[in-house]
Amino acid sequence: MIKAILTNWSVRIGGLLSLIFVAGALISFVWTPFNVETLTIKEKLQTPNLTYWFGTDHFGRDIFSMVMVGARTSIAVAIVAVGIGILLGVPLGLAAAARRGGLLDELIMRTNDLIFAFPSLVIAILITAVFGPGAVNAIIAIGIFNVPVFARLSRGAALSLWARDFVMAAQVAGKSAARISAEHILPNILNLLIVQGTIQFSLGILAEAGLSYVGLGAQPPIPSWGRMLAESQTMISFAPHIAIFPGMAIALTVLGLNLMGDGLRDVFDPRLRRAR
Repeated sequence: MIKAILTNWSVRIGGLLSLIFVAGALISFVWTPFNVETLTIKEKLQTPNLTYWFGTDHFGRDIFSMVMVGARTSIAVAIVAVGIGILLGVPLGLAAAARRGGLLDELIMRTNDLIFAFPSLVIAILITAVFGPGAVNAIIAIGIFNVPVFARLSRGAALSLWARDFVMAAQVAGKSAARISAEHILPNILNLLIVQGTIQFSLGILAEAGLSYVGLGAQPPIPSWGRMLAESQTMISFAPHIAIFPGMAIALTVLGLNLMGDGLRDVFDPRLRRAR
């Protein structure tokens, strides 16, 4: 399995793109070419050159340094938000499958439908109205939206396993539904969760950028790719580099994660491997 993952070209290319931005985010903790909080007005709107590799913005801040630190913000928000979705959604989905057709199953799935009715942006607006804008509130909003995604996936995958012989044997042996879910169901749906987690991670980065774009994500002076795009929109006609580089960072990161997800799906699903 490991060999199949490492030899898959989608995983290789996606992993390389993702690794570049993860490395940039980690390096930004100890080094950036310039301090992202330092304003150098006399250097504002510099085009890309040997000193400022991605140019400077309207405050004279180095865009390359801001993209590095912005990667840290986007990746952290996405990781925590997806983690919330997995930690809450998977147990709920497994519990619903174990009580299939019962009151608990109906309650969990109807609650999921209710959450799906409100996109992460709307949830973020509601949370912001109460607690104010910020990265933490963006994490909560995206995390809440991820819960029903993983709950539905877990329930759907688990339902097909409850009729399998090895699960029935565990029931005959007297194991509880919770123990069967943990010992027999979860390991068999783990591959699906990994693939979905990769996809939701890319969507989390997009969602964080969107929330920051409208001012609901990370707040100044913390750099954010979405806010960098928002700040550049009035200057894009004469300083396009301000928008190009954070936009490329978002696009390439999401592309890399989606390629990884597509490649992992091919590896984990033998039917797709045979079709190719």
